[in-house]
Amino acid sequence: QVTLVESGGGLVTAGGSLRLSCAASGRTFYGYNIALVMGWFRQAPGKEREFVAGITWSEGITTLADSVKGRFTVSRDAHMNTVYLQMYNLKPEDTAVYYCAAKHRGSADYSYWGQGTQVTVSQ
Repeated sequence: QVTLVESGGGLVTAGGSLRLSCAASGRTFYGYNIALVMGWFRQAPGKEREFVAGITWSEGITTLADSVKGRFTVSRDAHMNTVYLQMYNLKPEDTAVYYCAAKHRGSADYSYWGQGTQVTVSQ
């Protein structure tokens, strides 16, 4: 099992920054984390959930959605078992609930999800 707990959300004005954290734990995570891919998703009201960023746990290879390239970065701290989403130059359209997720390499779907953290960007 993989347990994911997000934190760091909040209210920020446009142009501001936030860093989200995702603490990972669980038997599957501790035993197989080298084979996991961690992801960040977001869901705005009335919209479908969308991919934001991903990172392979072992190599730290990252991917970012086009909508956040140049503004967001994703990283992980293997010692802290934590994945981060650093968000700069936030825009009102970034307002959403942000979710941390994990999947096994080679799997099409993310199997493990956190509870989400709200990010609200005001004008």
